[in-house]
Amino acid sequence: MTFVFSPPMQAAVPVANSSELFPVHRIYCVGRNYADHAKEMGGTGREAPFFFMKPADAVLPVAKGSIGTMPYPSVTSDLQHEIELVVAIGTGGKDIAVDDAAAHIWGYAIGLDMTRRDLQGEAKKLGRPWSTGKGFDCSAPIGPIHRSVPGPGITLTVNGGVRQQSTLEKMIWNVAETIAQLSTLFALQPGDLIYTGTPEGVAAVVSGDLLVGKIDGLGSLQVRIA
Repeated sequence: MTFVFSPPMQAAVPVANSSELFPVHRIYCVGRNYADHAKEMGGTGREAPFFFMKPADAVLPVAKGSIGTMPYPSVTSDLQHEIELVVAIGTGGKDIAVDDAAAHIWGYAIGLDMTRRDLQGEAKKLGRPWSTGKGFDCSAPIGPIHRSVPGPGITLTVNGGVRQQSTLEKMIWNVAETIAQLSTLFALQPGDLIYTGTPEGVAAVVSGDLLVGKIDGLGSLQVRIA
C-alpha cells in the first residue's frame, strides 16, 4: 500500500505499570452527566444522555509522575476545565446490553475535557456544532490507563485550590448505561475512549495554572497551562 504522504503517528495513551501504549480510535464525550453540573450549565439536572466527539489526536497523554504542558489555545479568552473519568474500550460492539457493558471495558483513566467556553457558548446560541469549542488540539489531556476499577472520589485542584469535588456515583448515567446508550448510535471499536462527564465547579484557567486531577485508584493527572 502506498500513501501520497507519510501517515501521522498513531495517537496513543500510556498504560499504567507497563511500557505498552493504548492506541486511540475515537474520543466520545458525554454531555451534562452530573445533575449539579447540568444545572450550572442551564439544564434541568436530569436529561437523556447526549454525546459529542473530539479527534483522536486531541489527546494530550501524560505519563505517571509527569506534568503535561497544554498550550493556551487560540481564539478564546475563556478556557475552562472539566475533570472526568475516562473509559477505555477494549472489545467493540453495537447495541451492547447494560449487563454486558463491563466485558467491553479495557481500563480507566483520568481525563480533562478542556473547553473554549466562549466559542461553545456562541455555537449554542447559533445552533452550530461544538467542534471549535471542544475538539481543538490538546483538548483531551489524559493520564495512564489502569486495568483496575476506580474508587468513587473525583477531584480537581487548580494551583492547590479545590475547584471540582464529587463522586462517580453522582453520574446521571453510569458507565454501563453510557456504553449501552452510545453503542446504539455507533459501533464501538477497540481503542475508543469515553469521557463520561464532569461534576459541578467548572471554571476558567489562565496561562501558568497547574491543574491536578485525582480519581480514587487511578493516581493523579497533572497539567500546566502554558
